[in-house]
Amino acid sequence: MLNLKPNCECCDRDLPPGAEARICSFECTFCPDCAEARFAGTCPNCGGGLVARPVRPAGLLAKYPPSTERFTRPHAACAA
Repeated sequence: MLNLKPNCECCDRDLPPGAEARICSFECTFCPDCAEARFAGTCPNCGGGLVARPVRPAGLLAKYPPSTERFTRPHAACAA
């Protein structure tokens, strides 16, 4: 099951479960702006493609809540 991280690991923007987000196969998570403008759709961590994060159905969020642990990385592109 996806971890549903709560923020963009580049700009730290909030990404609640229903928000548009981009992930790679390792679940690195970015907002659409950072994914496209800063990384051109390629994960800066693994080199894989960034795709739309699936939305967890609202009825299952209580049983399978999103992560609350925020995570950022010091990518050079994020400092811009």
